[in-house]
Amino acid sequence: MNRRKKKNGRRSAQSLVVMIVILGAMWFASAIRARDEANAAGESRTTEPTGQTDNTIAVPGGEQMLAVVTNPNLRGVDVEYAGMIMSFNPSMHVPNWVSWELTESETTGHAKRFNKFMADESVEGCAETWDYNYSGYDRGHMAPAGDMKWSDEAMRQTFFLTNICPQMKSLNTGAWKRLEEKCRQWAKADSAILIVCGPVLTDTLKEYIGDSRVAVPERFFKVVLAPYANPVRGIGFIMDNGRVEGGMQSAAVSIDEVERVTGHDFFAWLPDEIETKVEAECDFPFWSNIKAKR
Repeated sequence: MNRRKKKNGRRSAQSLVVMIVILGAMWFASAIRARDEANAAGESRTTEPTGQTDNTIAVPGGEQMLAVVTNPNLRGVDVEYAGMIMSFNPSMHVPNWVSWELTESETTGHAKRFNKFMADESVEGCAETWDYNYSGYDRGHMAPAGDMKWSDEAMRQTFFLTNICPQMKSLNTGAWKRLEEKCRQWAKADSAILIVCGPVLTDTLKEYIGDSRVAVPERFFKVVLAPYANPVRGIGFIMDNGRVEGGMQSAAVSIDEVERVTGHDFFAWLPDEIETKVEAECDFPFWSNIKAKR
């Protein structure tokens, strides 16, 4: 009788061990499937608005979300850096456009301001530092150093002259700088924004500086998209190369208007119905009142 009980006890223990092994294998397989699905989903980021999904869009990763269809009448060389991509115009010696994503976490960082402008010898037509000497113009950043504090390399690369245009000091330290600061506030509020800016090279250009004959733009543009907001929203700006009377508000326009003026096509990856709506908007009072999350 005791031997039977012991035998039955051993069988029960063995059955329990087998069951634990089977359940463990099932859990492990499930975890692998979940990981693979998460990795696949990680190839694009998707908005998940609280309480509704009608405005949810899949946001492509990498260069696809930053890409711009450049005005076909402008020469352009594609250039990629750690924190930005651009189309550089070797004839004008300035970028056609510069594009980057600014996330909430990237608005802070420990990278010190590099503060040394330099030519990128690997890029055809890049200006030289002495082209700006005694020109009367600032070396105006398109992608600002302040957006790249998250990386020493990204910070340093904003000082390549491929990312620079001749700007009047009154613009560079005025409305243009305030708009850069606003963009950081918007990135903090919306988790991330996409920014494209550059000179308006479709204007009749009347002035050039330096031995390289660097084009001096009459105007500059910037477009901003909040792809993770609900609903998705966007806005554009066109600023004269000088003091901007009325500041940012007077310079606010729709993205459609910036496309009309520059000949570029922005955010072509957006679903057509959303792109049509977002690029027609120009609600500066709403954008102006967006506050960073505490």
